[in-house]
Amino acid sequence: MFELLDSTLRLATPLIFAAMGGFFCERVGIATICLEGVLLTSAWTAATVTYYSHHCYLGLLAAVLVGAATLSIQSFLTVKAKADAIVSGVAVNLLAAGITPMLSKFLFASATNTPAIPLAERFQVVSLPLLSKIPFVGNLLFSQPLLVSFALLLPFLIDYIAYRTGWGLRLLACGDSPEALKTAGVSPAKVRYLSLALGGAIASFGGAYLSTAHASQFTREMTAGRGFIALTALIFGKWRPLPAFVACLFFGFTDALQIQLQSSPLLGNTFPIQALQIVPYLVTLFVLVGFIGGAKPPLSIGKVDFT
Repeated sequence: MFELLDSTLRLATPLIFAAMGGFFCERVGIATICLEGVLLTSAWTAATVTYYSHHCYLGLLAAVLVGAATLSIQSFLTVKAKADAIVSGVAVNLLAAGITPMLSKFLFASATNTPAIPLAERFQVVSLPLLSKIPFVGNLLFSQPLLVSFALLLPFLIDYIAYRTGWGLRLLACGDSPEALKTAGVSPAKVRYLSLALGGAIASFGGAYLSTAHASQFTREMTAGRGFIALTALIFGKWRPLPAFVACLFFGFTDALQIQLQSSPLLGNTFPIQALQIVPYLVTLFVLVGFIGGAKPPLSIGKVDFT
């Protein structure tokens, strides 16, 4: 049981970061299907910079800057150029899927992966004094890589910022009633630019985690649809941080469960591995079809008047 829950937290971590980043984007009225692209570019950047600098925190910083820049492209296309958010999001995803193997080929003579990062240069497990000694819960919650611990705290911080600060209320108003912001003398376009850059920075933590903590290198398409699953979790949580956080844990649990099932003597030898690996995606599809139909998005999503 401990291994299953521990794996759940670790597999849910990139989903949480991506969903929380998507929160800042969707709540200001811009549909954000390009989270997959943000995860890819930030994962590649973190792995590459860590490999050359030998410091995972420098890799993380570079990934944050690239993630913010990636979603700034989306904000420029939608806010300034008034492009359709879905079309521009697909363009950003395609750009990320193409440029990461191209750069890997240019730098490392391999389009499929970057060189492996030594274990000592990756994010290490940090045990908090006293708290990590609590039976069962201590090892589960307080003896994790720092990015996992940060992911578990982040939704509560974002919930406070969004619903209990002036800037958070402006963010929510931008998605539901941008006219009210204009009346108050605040530019909805500026709020959207800032929110998407911040959302990209937050989502990029998930990409950095994938390539420098969960794994030891960047591999082509290593995100495996996690950006879309994170968006599903955000919608399933009705665009609120804490319910979306719970949804990410649920999807992380399904992923951890299929890994456990692969090693099961009964199911692992009965079903092809590929049949078990699609479980998280089937669950995502089931949630999309069965539960998300009644979710109401921010009112300004899909509108092109971002002035």
